[in-house]
Amino acid sequence: MRISARAQRVQPFYVMEMAKTAAAIAREAAGSDRPMVYLNIGEPDFTAPPLVQEAAAKAIRDGNTQYTQAMGLPALRERISAWYAERFQVDVPARRIIVTAGASAALHLACLALIEAGDEILMPDPSYPCNRQFVSMAEGRAVLIPSTAAERFQLSSGKVAEAWGAHTRGVMLASPSNPTGTSIHPHELARIHAAVAERGGITLIDEIYLGLSYEDTYGHSALALGDDIISINSFSKYFNMTGWRLGWLVVPDALVPVIEQIAQHLFICASSVSQYAALACFEPASLAEYERRRQEFKARRDWFVPQLDALGLSVPVTPDGAFYAWADCSAACDKLFAGRSEYNSEMQTPGSWEFAFELMKRAHLAVTPGRDFGHADTSRHVRFSTASSMAQLHTAIDRLKAVLA
Repeated sequence: MRISARAQRVQPFYVMEMAKTAAAIAREAAGSDRPMVYLNIGEPDFTAPPLVQEAAAKAIRDGNTQYTQAMGLPALRERISAWYAERFQVDVPARRIIVTAGASAALHLACLALIEAGDEILMPDPSYPCNRQFVSMAEGRAVLIPSTAAERFQLSSGKVAEAWGAHTRGVMLASPSNPTGTSIHPHELARIHAAVAERGGITLIDEIYLGLSYEDTYGHSALALGDDIISINSFSKYFNMTGWRLGWLVVPDALVPVIEQIAQHLFICASSVSQYAALACFEPASLAEYERRRQEFKARRDWFVPQLDALGLSVPVTPDGAFYAWADCSAACDKLFAGRSEYNSEMQTPGSWEFAFELMKRAHLAVTPGRDFGHADTSRHVRFSTASSMAQLHTAIDRLKAVLA
């Protein structure tokens, strides 16, 4: 069977290999006093709050399970618009909001609508691996630009200007970012957008963790910069609806009919039950619960990151959002592999990949190595997810202390 060149360009999602190994070790340890602790998956341990679950059940009982408009339920688009106004003080008309089958569908639609074969999209290294695969599937090419801790692991306007070439179409940003949990400073974001607009390019920004911002300096939507910003968002993270597969896309007016037509062909619509359920996300009781949970996520970050630092797993930039810690594991590797003959050669110096597998075997602790997220020093870094409970985080630190002692 002949496989398309497009499919062959899609790179492996290495975190899934880690997940398979973690599941196998967990099965072997079933019933033991050391079950696997999973800090490798970016999924909140909270589920949809009561009103959302009740709204889903009601939608099924009432028979609201048929196709909706490709753009999404008008009432849901209105509620998202109102949330932008109340939470971020940004005017985003409902007509520019397109409800999608998760943020992945939103990214897919945006790339298909805007990227031609051979177009280049600039993005930071490290960054979420699926984003560059969406660019590739639209026949474009992701250009990864190494970023540093001093730059909060984000692009800068200077680097955008320096990397811009004849085939550059625009930038794809994420703020807060996966894997680092860091945001772009609002002033720098404005400079990046100005540099892109000056060159006739597009600014796409993944804001799926925007609701989970913890610092006053950050947590501002890029949509405040102008109507030409293209923003991707989701009900998965802040709204705790990962498996409901519901997201949205905000685009300029001229792009709305283009996206709508593509969405009609590719997806018809997002899940109707999920859409009716999501209406209840914006009820006062639900929003109060989401804010309580946001404070819980912040408390986890505030406890966990200093613990990692104390163990030599240095987190060079304190995450200001999301639920990740991007830690340098170099010193920890030296401890973990001390005396191991197979790593005596400089050619076999262990990095984050080996470190992650060793933690699974010796500590029954699953984390994500940096390999998935790019090439810029990622072999030295691992991503910890703090989306798990505080009890799980305490257990993880105790196990890390034991194996690194």
